[in-house]
Amino acid sequence: MKIIKHLYILLILVSTLASAQVKFDAKPSKTKLGINERLRIDFEMNQDGDNFNPPDFNGFTVVGGPNQSVSNSWINGKRSFKKTYSYFLAPKKRGSFTISQATITIDGETFKTTPLKIEVTAAVDIPKDPNDPNYLASENIHLVAEISKTNPYLNEAITVVYKLYVSPKIAVDNWNEIDSPRYNDFWSQNINTQGQKVQNGTYNGEDYRYLVLRKTVLYPQKTGKLNIEPLTLDLSMRVPSNRRDIFGSLLMTRVNRTVSAGNQTINVKGLPEEGKPADFTGAVGDFKLNVSSSKTELDATESLLLSVKVSGNGNLKLFKLPKISLPSSLEVYEPEHKEDVTTNLSGMQGSISDSYTVVPQFKGKYPIPSISFSYFDLKSKSYKRLTSNEIVINVLNGPSNNAVASNANQAANSNKQAVVLNNDQFAFIKTKTNFSAVKPKYFFKSSTFWGLLLLPFLAIPLAIIIRKKKATRDADVSGNKIRKANKLARKYLSNAKKALGKKEAFYIALEKALHNYLKAKLQIETNELSKDKIKSLLAEKCVEESVIKDFEGILESCELARYTPIDIVTMQEDYDKAAKTISLIDKQAR
Repeated sequence: MKIIKHLYILLILVSTLASAQVKFDAKPSKTKLGINERLRIDFEMNQDGDNFNPPDFNGFTVVGGPNQSVSNSWINGKRSFKKTYSYFLAPKKRGSFTISQATITIDGETFKTTPLKIEVTAAVDIPKDPNDPNYLASENIHLVAEISKTNPYLNEAITVVYKLYVSPKIAVDNWNEIDSPRYNDFWSQNINTQGQKVQNGTYNGEDYRYLVLRKTVLYPQKTGKLNIEPLTLDLSMRVPSNRRDIFGSLLMTRVNRTVSAGNQTINVKGLPEEGKPADFTGAVGDFKLNVSSSKTELDATESLLLSVKVSGNGNLKLFKLPKISLPSSLEVYEPEHKEDVTTNLSGMQGSISDSYTVVPQFKGKYPIPSISFSYFDLKSKSYKRLTSNEIVINVLNGPSNNAVASNANQAANSNKQAVVLNNDQFAFIKTKTNFSAVKPKYFFKSSTFWGLLLLPFLAIPLAIIIRKKKATRDADVSGNKIRKANKLARKYLSNAKKALGKKEAFYIALEKALHNYLKAKLQIETNELSKDKIKSLLAEKCVEESVIKDFEGILESCELARYTPIDIVTMQEDYDKAAKTISLIDKQAR
């Protein structure tokens, strides 16, 4: 009998020790997956701990998590506890990978999980399960790169427009670029797309909403096949599930997905060699040439501006303007380059110019020879040449250039005139002057003197008026109470206002603001915040029943908004209602 009793006690001790054993495991959703699939790993423990350290997840990108869940239950007097950290991973490449150990500290002792072997294969067909959130996300969202032309000429403008197509069935909460195209071998210019609105369109014959994310103008700088790198986005979205809430509406499931526009290849054609001018500098488009002078008649040592300007449509920033050739007796300074160019979806438009400052030294007539400019015309697919008219500069007054006259034959052959130095070419302007007043001014009896003397007397009635207004404001008890209530409402709702447009963050901040206000106003603790308790305390403070119902309605909205789609208009209405209700409570409460 004693042996049976001892065995029974031993059995109880063994079962107690077994129930108290700590378990810490890593559980993958699958050990073999395609490169286009997602992997979920749950780290589970049966006792709460501290200092949880996940593994480094080599070979994978963390696209979601950590999501934490805790379950605590009592069944037949026995406690059951489970805490889980969940991670969602996307493989970076094919191969075999090892998920290393995770660690946690429980009761001062460190526990580790067993390493996991994961095999990543080639892409697999995603099962067409209409209830699978990942399948719904892949079928209802698309990132597309639309290229205006796939076989342009060298230095011909093309555009790339990135559009995100989203089905009306799902909702995108947030997105961010994780990989931006770098446009190697292109001159590129991004066009501002801020303020773009969601538009309605079709994709593969179905109705979609789309948003233009980026517009870029490209000018290829090499011939042959050039690669346009893809734009890659990480999207946080909500897709419908097969579950419904207490009101019968479909519950939304949050999904993270990476989408890419894919690599695009264009074939760049070289410019034809036949008929190519010797002075061609790479201009491609449709242009006009204008050479002008600010003056055609002037005196020696005066200056004029000579402008060489090319305007039109094309690669204006990617070629050089032709140079002018002037006689040596005309002093020429380095040109000032100006660009007045705008870039839109059709490419560069505007003008570029070089402005030369020219100073003649001697009187006479100086011809400025015509200059030419050649470019490749995309419409006719041929080279064209533009030529300016000759301009004659007539210098009326100034010293004669005798050296040039005596060497006329040499000047005719060289088309240059000799420069004769003259020490009196320029009369410099003084940059500083010293002026003194004819009649001295005195401070005594001046307007400043009388103004400063009368200023204290003018300030006395102003101070009396300000003091009376302050006394009137202090006596307005009702008005002060309203202003204080409005200020208090703005104080508690400031964080919620900053989160407008972000549904979850907004309603969490709004609910926290309401709770903090009640704790401060009613002087209660967090564990006492129940609907019945709040209602009774507000009623004791003589708050009107309609105001109490509005307050309860806002709290219910905060709870329901986490599970239902909400637009920014509804958020603004809830914010305004909360501010008004807090103000009324603070005004009525006694």
